[in-house]
Amino acid sequence: MEMETAEAQSSQCVAGVPPSVQPGVGQRKEGKELVGYLRSPSAIRDRCEQLFELALIGESHHFNCDLTQLPKVAEYVIDVMREQYPDLQIPFHSRWRHFEASGVQRLSQLDEKLAGLTPEEKAVAKFDLAIISVLLDAGAGESWYYHERETQLDFKRSEGLAVASFHMFCDGTFSSDRQTTPLQVDAQKLQALTEKELADGFGVNANNPLVGIAGRLKLLQKLGQALLSSPHLFGKENPRPGNLVNFFIQNSHNKQVAAANVLGAVLEGLSEIWSGRIEVARINLGDTWFHPRVSDDGLVPFHKLSQWLTYSLLEPLQELGLEITGLDVLTGLAEYRNGGLCLDLGLISPKHPEILLQSHSVASEVIVEWRALTVILLDRIAATVRDKLSMSAEELPLVKILQGGTWTAGRKIAAERRKGAVPPIQIESDGTVF
Repeated sequence: MEMETAEAQSSQCVAGVPPSVQPGVGQRKEGKELVGYLRSPSAIRDRCEQLFELALIGESHHFNCDLTQLPKVAEYVIDVMREQYPDLQIPFHSRWRHFEASGVQRLSQLDEKLAGLTPEEKAVAKFDLAIISVLLDAGAGESWYYHERETQLDFKRSEGLAVASFHMFCDGTFSSDRQTTPLQVDAQKLQALTEKELADGFGVNANNPLVGIAGRLKLLQKLGQALLSSPHLFGKENPRPGNLVNFFIQNSHNKQVAAANVLGAVLEGLSEIWSGRIEVARINLGDTWFHPRVSDDGLVPFHKLSQWLTYSLLEPLQELGLEITGLDVLTGLAEYRNGGLCLDLGLISPKHPEILLQSHSVASEVIVEWRALTVILLDRIAATVRDKLSMSAEELPLVKILQGGTWTAGRKIAAERRKGAVPPIQIESDGTVF
């Protein structure tokens, strides 16, 4: 899935970000209050809406927006949904879908391996797998593929990264006690993980390069450090990402967990793993970027990977009998498949041809605007799809429309338009964003 920038030390201003967004400068929200706001789904929509409104009135520097194309886009998405799920019984858009690429029942294999554990222990293991796999799911590049020995199948992009990380997890690559308890991810092993172990797990060699392998390794090593620094989330004994399960059980009310609270815990627990990001009050804001035309402080949050991770954690919680509330509070995912769908089908169009001819940093105005428009347009597409199908948001929440859905449709239209199904706009990846 995909987007990020270069390292910046926490004591310095991030390149291109004026001092006004640094701590201590007068704003309507400051310090930890601003951090809390920028970690919320409402902030994502509020800030993205500002750039969307500029595009609607023709004042965006980079894109036009044509809402008359909404019905056509919705019909395209519905056709894809019916092709994939004829009965419209659509699962969540999450990492679990990728684990069964090519129809191989890998999750049944996982359940067999987890037999004998308590329901809570199984959920902890599934959290471990989902979290590690999502964090490894940045753009893989056009040439990399993963060869699965068991099936003799080859997989590329997100499916390849998913299947590879699934087998690494099952083989105990992320466990410090590989012989006794292989099916876990723990802080000790993550901090000791080597680039060779990761490269071997992904089948990387001179003829099969994977974009951002060093960035992925650093991300996992920093995850190991983050697990140790937040024992209230990840446990004091043998800190594991999966111990978030216990946190959610303890903080549930009437066996209900709000989706936004899951996202909040993910953002709090994982904030320090992102390198070179904007900070406020010495707190890392993660997938948050600067745009000079956004009011107050110019900061635009997306939390794409964290929201996708949140969607991926909901199913193990449901298996424990917990009810997830407020699903549609979370936003659509600002990544290149959803954004490519909007661009390829004419909902948005570039104002300058070089936008499609050059590659762009994830911190660039072009990419920030593209992602912002994508977030708002996904809400519009979802509403139009529901209207055409006469279904409610409860019957067809955004997370199912993404799966059914816009992400699949974005990949399909990309394959129809361009060799290798590459996105219409090229993004410079360091292996940690998309």
